[in-house]
Amino acid sequence: MRTNRILTIGLFIAMLAGILAGCSSGGNDSKDGQKSSIKVMYYDERGFYQQYGMLFSALYPEVEVEIISTQSVNYEEGKDMKKAMQEFIDEKKPDVLMLSTDEYARMAGEGKLYNLDTLIKKDKYDIEGIVPGVIDYIKQQSDGVLYGLTPNFYGQAIYYNKDLFTKYGVPFPEDRMSWDKLLQLAERFPTNGTKEDRVYGLKQGYQSSLYYLGLNIGSSQGLSYINPTTMKMMINSDSWKAAFELADKAIKSGSLYTEDPYANNQGGTYESYLLSDPFIGGKVAMSIDGNYLLEQIKTAKTVLKDKGVQNWDLVTVPVNPQSPDESTGMSLNQIFAIDVKSPNIDAAWKFVSYVNGPEFARVTSKTQNGGFPTRTQFLSNEDGHHMEAFYSLKPTQSNMYKDFDKLPQEFYMRFEGLTQQEMQGVTAGTLKISEALDNIQTKGQQLLTELSSKKGDTEAKSNEPGIAIEQAPEAAVAPVPAE
Repeated sequence: MRTNRILTIGLFIAMLAGILAGCSSGGNDSKDGQKSSIKVMYYDERGFYQQYGMLFSALYPEVEVEIISTQSVNYEEGKDMKKAMQEFIDEKKPDVLMLSTDEYARMAGEGKLYNLDTLIKKDKYDIEGIVPGVIDYIKQQSDGVLYGLTPNFYGQAIYYNKDLFTKYGVPFPEDRMSWDKLLQLAERFPTNGTKEDRVYGLKQGYQSSLYYLGLNIGSSQGLSYINPTTMKMMINSDSWKAAFELADKAIKSGSLYTEDPYANNQGGTYESYLLSDPFIGGKVAMSIDGNYLLEQIKTAKTVLKDKGVQNWDLVTVPVNPQSPDESTGMSLNQIFAIDVKSPNIDAAWKFVSYVNGPEFARVTSKTQNGGFPTRTQFLSNEDGHHMEAFYSLKPTQSNMYKDFDKLPQEFYMRFEGLTQQEMQGVTAGTLKISEALDNIQTKGQQLLTELSSKKGDTEAKSNEPGIAIEQAPEAAVAPVPAE
């Protein structure tokens, strides 16, 4: 604990030194000496200062920042979550809003966000250096107007081991492959040998069951298994059948690497820990992963020297052939916007423009946690790897979980359980894909109808005067990682 704290302090000092050294090139003038204050809506105060606040306050000491933690949002059973969040904002009146993509789209559509285009033009603020697809995606959520900016994005790519491809005479993967082509490549690697000494064609995520692989394939193709507006299931379609059949074929081919849930590295060396990653250890030819693996490979290069993967590169994640320039493997988790009613527009813009600016990206690019900087010039690429694979595709929202807040809260967890059970029947050979999907359609619809009826009764009671609904425990409003 003491060591971690020392490292954190040391890191902050190094970052602070870097930012103070470069502050003369910043886009905001803080020499007027006028005091101002802003309220920033964020998960919690500690997280805010670790991620943004310490650096911003060091450069702009004249701006006093108050954190409005979303952990104090009151969610009641049967109450609309969007309504609860808006009531929280109306009460606390934050100047700067940290929003999910859905929240951003809703508030922009309701005219609750300040148009940043005017501020960008006034300050001649540079947005050219931001990943073009990110700006376009944000504008798409708000009818072509820019109301928010995000300093980082989450992206995935296909890592591939060039030496293994060359050894087995398999052509290198390419950008914009379909899932079908990717899995065909994976199947070209030999499947003989024990799990300890053989090579696998592909590792895709940390969940390798038929259920998860089928969902990943379907999601990339723009499929959804439910219509939250009509409350109708639609998973027994030809498209879903094709997605799960492709997943089933790949799993049965033996070309996919599966995680051992009981494996651990307790008592092992750091070197053995690094080599336990199947891509670093040279056990898989391809791996779909985000920036975490990138950092692990860099570490392994120093620690392992000549051991582990040496010759590797990147291509984009699989795409839908009908929209090959788009990807659900790229997502935005934090969009900073300014409340249209804020009395502190200038101070709020100082914060938003700084954390989305080149200076902040330069200082923090080496310590990104959970994402990449949207300023592409600071995406590290010392060894000439195809880093564009992480951001060359345009981000698109998966239809899989669109408007899922309209569904009863219990539905997703219970539906996931029954779906996995049916797919296990396919894996065991007792069910066909079409039979499993028909069962899921029928059982899922029954579950949805039952829970929707309960939800309707609860909402009706909550609107009756004098009826109190027990308050649910407080929870942070945080996005779910795309991993």
